[in-house]
Amino acid sequence: MTSKGHQTKERLAESMLQLIQSSGYSGTGLNAVIEHASAPKGSIYFHFPDGKEGLGVAAVELAAKQFEELITKAAASAGSAAGAARAVIDALATLVGESNFTLGCPVSVVTLEMGAESERLRQACASAFETWIAPTAALLEGSGIEAEEARSLATVIVSIIEGAVIVSRAMQSTQPLISAADVVAELINQRCRTIGGKR
Repeated sequence: MTSKGHQTKERLAESMLQLIQSSGYSGTGLNAVIEHASAPKGSIYFHFPDGKEGLGVAAVELAAKQFEELITKAAASAGSAAGAARAVIDALATLVGESNFTLGCPVSVVTLEMGAESERLRQACASAFETWIAPTAALLEGSGIEAEEARSLATVIVSIIEGAVIVSRAMQSTQPLISAADVVAELINQRCRTIGGKR
């Protein structure tokens, strides 16, 4: 059974995550997090003694976990690596569109805002991206792509998705994400066809 204190800590991290997506890291104050989480005033420094930076790290880690779960779920339900990639991007397009383009990737937001100012936050963001690249690479390896190439392709795929989310928000359209899904699926299928032709 989860303790009340642990629930409060999780709620604070979730609130920080949501507020980063809508207001950015710099635009999110601790009082706003407390209000959003309906938490006691002293709870942030009780659970996060290092204040906003520690809370930001927790939010990035939560975002990493959520997206990693999305990748794992897509991989389990899709019939191919290309299908899994498309399922992930389609899910993101739905999320971004249904939020009226107010939600994006909090990890990219924190990277852009704080990557040069906080080494701890930069490392948290780098670790988050790694938790997405690694399972994507494993999925590609399962399709017969060599490990080194799978890692490189996975890095490109995650980078394409991140860029497409930003462009979709700027253009107030999911078309960049839809286009990204087409390109990523074709990249994977093309490589798999090349491998199949060599066998």
